[in-house]
This record gives sequence, C-alpha cells and structure tokens, in this order.
Amino acid sequence: MAVNQGNRPFSSNRPNNNRPFTRGGFRQRVVEEPYRVNERITSHRVRVVGENIKVDVYPISEAIKLAQEQGLDLVEISPKADPPVCKVVDYSKFKYEQKKKQKEIKANAQKSILKEIRFGPNTDDHDFNFKVKHAENFLKEGAKVKAYVHFAGRSIVYKERGEILLLKFAQALEALGKVEQLPQLEGKRMYLMMTPKGKK
Repeated sequence: MAVNQGNRPFSSNRPNNNRPFTRGGFRQRVVEEPYRVNERITSHRVRVVGENIKVDVYPISEAIKLAQEQGLDLVEISPKADPPVCKVVDYSKFKYEQKKKQKEIKANAQKSILKEIRFGPNTDDHDFNFKVKHAENFLKEGAKVKAYVHFAGRSIVYKERGEILLLKFAQALEALGKVEQLPQLEGKRMYLMMTPKGKK
C-alpha cells in the first residue's frame, strides 16, 4: 500500500506531462508534417503561386483566405526564399505527388549501373580490343564504365604507360561515351570514368 508522505494530498496517478499515451502506456509517436500549411506558416508576408492565382506577395491572412475560397490549402514550398513561397493546392494530393517524385528519383538512381574493366600496364592489342567491345555494350545499355590499370609489384614505374592506355581506351569509345574523370592514380590503380552519351 502506498504511503502519503508530507502534507500534500495523496494521488495514485503520476503526472504525464499532458503527453498522449497508448493503451500499453507508451507515448504515441507524433508525425511531423514535412511542410507548413495554412495557420502553421509563421511568415507575415508570402509569395503565392498556384492555378487561378495572381502570383504576388500577400499578407499571410489574405493568402490563407485565397486558398480557403477555392477549398484548398496554402502550403509553404520554399521557406528559405524572401519572402517564402507558398502554393495554393490540395495538400493531400500535393504530398502524394511529392512522395511519388521521390520514389521515381530513387528508382532512377538505382538504375545507374557501374561496370568495371581491368587492364594491366602491358595489355596487348587483342585483349585491349576485346575489352573495348565489352565497354561498348555497357555504354549502349546505359551503364557507366570504370576502366582501371592495376600496377602489380614494381610495374608502378610504368604509370605513364597506363595513362596512355586509358586515354586510348577513351578515344576508342568517344562515339558512345564521354569522359567523366580523366586518368587518376589511387594507390596501385589508375582509374578512368566514362558515362554514356545521351541518345539522339
């Protein structure tokens, strides 16, 4: 049994700081909105854009009223602009479209494939041409190509030979790719990066 110490009236309930609790006693997670909307916008004046809207700077109360008259929301899309830019739009639809765009950007980033082609400083013409053919196919498929010369042991003294080989490689592929990074020595490897040229 709990004992009441002091002169304060006894209460078996501890204060919860007015924070919401779930059935299990854990605090509910409050999800913050990624954009300020309507009355949450703190700026006194904003630039308003949107369909059927005269693009101009309005007092925040007037901007919110413009949105309400169309049954829409005022969404702050560029908070760092001076003044901040707000768009009159259906917020639920706006969030869905933004989420969809982010997924597309992520999907396109994942499609960026990098293929590696290795040479030695003494690669002969037959092997060189064979690897150029592989690189041609990679570039045609839209992949980036990372060609490198590996210098084993004392072969590092032939780094000029490796640079000439990589530049020759880039020249052989100039119709399909463009050089993103010129030959660069890192440790025992010299790299050259190529990206596919845009389709005409």
